[in-house]
Amino acid sequence: MLLTSAQLRAARALLRLDQSGLAESAGISVETIKRLEKMEGELLAVTGTTLAKLQLALEQAGVIFIDANGNGPGVRLKDRQ
Repeated sequence: MLLTSAQLRAARALLRLDQSGLAESAGISVETIKRLEKMEGELLAVTGTTLAKLQLALEQAGVIFIDANGNGPGVRLKDRQ
C-alpha cells in the first residue's frame, strides 16, 4: 500500500502526535515529515525505507491504514480493548 500525504497528516492527528514526536518514533527528521505532509497525493518520491519507518511507527502507535475502496484511502485507530 502506498501512503498519501493526507493519510500521514490524518494518522498523526488521530494520535495527537506532533511532527517532532513522529520523527523521533520513526527515526527520521522533522524536516522530512514537514516535506511529506506538504506533498499532494501518493508519496511516490519517497524512499521505501522512509515510508516503511513512518508506517511502522504509526501502526505501532495504533493506526490502521485503509486502502482506497471507492471513497479514497484513509486511516482509523485500532480498537483498544
